[in-house]
Amino acid sequence: MKLNPDCIRDILITVESMEYNTAYTLTKLCTQLPSYSEEELNYHCLQLIDAGLLNAKAINVMGQISPQLWRIFDLTYPGHQFLADVRSDTTWNKTKKIAKNVGSESLHALKDIAVGVVTAAIQNQFGSH
Repeated sequence: MKLNPDCIRDILITVESMEYNTAYTLTKLCTQLPSYSEEELNYHCLQLIDAGLLNAKAINVMGQISPQLWRIFDLTYPGHQFLADVRSDTTWNKTKKIAKNVGSESLHALKDIAVGVVTAAIQNQFGSH
């Protein structure tokens, strides 16, 4: 499955808005993000776990090759940092445009590009380029 940057961001925003100290299921995430399939959300959550951005638990289910998301607990600290960098629609759209122009929409590239976009915005506020 191809990584969908918008799905990644939408998951992070949704998980951040969830009640503290409560575990959520994939089913709950599906109801909050109906524009994505259960398979898409499961896949992207697994990628976020692997990237260290999502604190969640996946389990192996008999008869399935890929793990299944079991519970979502919260964002990790790096997950909060990444979301803070891409929360603004303006920053997010610039990040995606640059990623497309350079030909890399990997999560690693998106994180680096977002930091660059935010850094440039900060420098612009101070009048230095």
